[in-house]
Amino acid sequence: MLELAPGVRQLAGFPRNKINVYVVEDVLVDAGTVAARRRILRETRGLNLRATVVTHAHPDHFGSSRAVCTKLDLPLWAGALDASSVESGKAVTGPGRLSRLLGKYKMAPGHRVDRLLKEGDEVAGFTVLDVPGHTPGHIALWREADRVLICGDVFFNLRRLAQPPGILTWSQERNRESMRRLSDLRPRLVLFGHGKPATYGPSDRMAF
Repeated sequence: MLELAPGVRQLAGFPRNKINVYVVEDVLVDAGTVAARRRILRETRGLNLRATVVTHAHPDHFGSSRAVCTKLDLPLWAGALDASSVESGKAVTGPGRLSRLLGKYKMAPGHRVDRLLKEGDEVAGFTVLDVPGHTPGHIALWREADRVLICGDVFFNLRRLAQPPGILTWSQERNRESMRRLSDLRPRLVLFGHGKPATYGPSDRMAF
């Protein structure tokens, strides 16, 4: 694991920075795809984890949640409006016929959500922010003390900083509002669901 900030580490991933999983103090943030379960369990061996959090109900973020929670006997936490999708294993998708078709099928093993997260809740020293758009219950984690932001898929940072793909986004308009909200925080370190971490100066805003 790579330490990115005090108490914040990133699992190795394969390939690195494509589908990111983090450990914040004693909480696992996101759980990759179903295929990531062995790697996640191997990399977190020896850690005294107390919970897992999913930023949103897409199978590349909760794919291994059931396996990790079952193996390590951990509770699962998720945004209140995404909980039913995490429990059913069906992804929240965008508008359009193809998107609706994708949303009908179970994409990953579902798992019971033990804590419904909402705006202002505390998770391992971070504050939960409701940032809907990519999914209805998407959350971000914000630590104001050192301005570290874990933004899930509100932004993608693969080739450049951008909005997530429309076909997988429940409401592009709401997501743009969430992008503006997070940019207005002027974070110093931003950790993405997809893409390399990004650092900014004290007066910089995320340009998108």
